[in-house]
This record gives sequence, structure tokens and C-alpha cells, in this order.
Amino acid sequence: MAETLRVASVNVNGIRAAFRKGMGDWLEARNVDVLAMQEVRAQDEHLLELLGEEWHILHEPCEIKGRAGVAIASRVPAAAHRIGLGAAEEQERIQSSGRWIEADFELGGKPFTVVSNYTHSGEVDTPRQEAKWAFLDALGVRMQELAAEREFAAIVGDFNVGHRELDIKNWKGNVKRSGFLPRERAYFDRFFGPAGETVAGVDGSEGQGLGWVDVGRTWAGEVDGPYSWWSNRGQAFDNDTGWRIDYHVVTPALAERVADYRIDRAASYAERWSDHAPVVVDYRAS
Repeated sequence: MAETLRVASVNVNGIRAAFRKGMGDWLEARNVDVLAMQEVRAQDEHLLELLGEEWHILHEPCEIKGRAGVAIASRVPAAAHRIGLGAAEEQERIQSSGRWIEADFELGGKPFTVVSNYTHSGEVDTPRQEAKWAFLDALGVRMQELAAEREFAAIVGDFNVGHRELDIKNWKGNVKRSGFLPRERAYFDRFFGPAGETVAGVDGSEGQGLGWVDVGRTWAGEVDGPYSWWSNRGQAFDNDTGWRIDYHVVTPALAERVADYRIDRAASYAERWSDHAPVVVDYRAS
């Protein structure tokens, strides 16, 4: 049995474009065991062609072609998988098509669930933001269910929310924009707050802490970033004016198994194959 399981997550911003720009070279060199992808924007046949027969692929495309889509590719087949966030009657309300897929594996002989999550970006005072609130509500409910079902679970992907001021270089200019709204950030205060305790959100709200762990912040400590997304506008990448919106959100027992955490930031703007960088975490089997 391998000593660690390497789980990587990345918003590929269109997997066909990403492979044209060099994603395949990165994947070949990185020795990933489980790869969670968001904004795949492709069909099953495209994934099979690009990744190859050595990968077992689970894919939830968006109903609208060219939009969203999540996938999990793994070296060994998943024992089971589930698609969608929330009950069937909620799917349209929370715009979950192509945004949530769960797969069950093993880590050290115990069940280990990996979720590829794409929380869509919102827009203040629009139906799109209302759908984002509903998605975050449903996310909190599913987090409680997963924590009750198993010790080891990781929700990874593009959450489209910077939790703290450390997570956005230009946070002062974004406090009224979706992605850094106090109400959005308060969800994360509760996600990461002590389980069962009353947690005060940055927006003044109160709610119950869920006790999950932000691997990136725990590993990096109280520092700016490290960022995982940079706008294509201006010199954002070159100046490292980024956002940390791609997470590994894990149960406490799994957090104790983290052996390594890395954001694979490209060496230069020209070498990027997505506007997001992969977030790669090694989890110990014991």
C-alpha cells in the first residue's frame, strides 16, 4: 500500500484548452492519484481521449454546453459515486448542474470521500447571487452529513469565495463584490468554526460551527495567500495580485493525515495552462 495518497484539484478553465497549453505535461510529472477538476467544459469522450485509459473517470457535465462541469479522475476506480448537491427538487434552485460530484475511495483501509466542487461566481443583487446563497446553504447541510458518515472526507475545488483578508491581495477593493462579501465569508467562518459551538460571522451573524479544516490556511499559516487564481487582466499574475479561492476542505481526522500541501503556480504567465493553479495535497495512509 502506498504511504500517501496524492489528491490534486484544479479549475481547468476548459480541459481541451488546458491540454493544448501543457496540462498533460504537468499531470504526467506530478504523480497524482486522484484528480478533481472544475469547469471541465467538455463531454465524456473528450476526457477519455485527453486523459487516457489509465484513468478511471467520473464526470458531471453542465446541462449547458461550454459551461461548468466537474470531474474526478483516479488511478483506481471509485467504490461508489454521487452527483449533485441537495435534493432533486433543489437542483434547479441552486444551479448545481455540473458543479458537484462525490467519489468514494480508501485511505489506510478506511472509506475516504473526495468531492469535486464548483461553487459558481455570483453577482450582487441578482438571481445569480441568490442561487449562490442557496448553493452555500446546501453545501453546509452536506458537510454535516458527510462528517457524520465518515472520518475521512475532502471537499476540494473552486469555492469562489476568499475567506479572509489574507486570501485576496486587493481585499479592500472587493468587499462589496461577490467572492468577498461579508455574508459569503461568514459561511466559511461557520464551516471552519469549532464543531457545535456558536460562531460569530464576519457579517455579524451567528451560527453553528461545523468543525471542518482549511488545509491551505492551516499549512501556510498567517501569511498572504498563497493565491490560486489570478485575473487575466493587466499584470495580476506577474504581480501576484491573486485570490485564494481553491480549497481542500477536510474533516478533522483527515487534516491530521496531511503530509504535504502545494499550489503549483506556473513559473511564468506564458507557462500557465489555466487561470487557476492546481492545489496538491498528500494524505498519509496511516
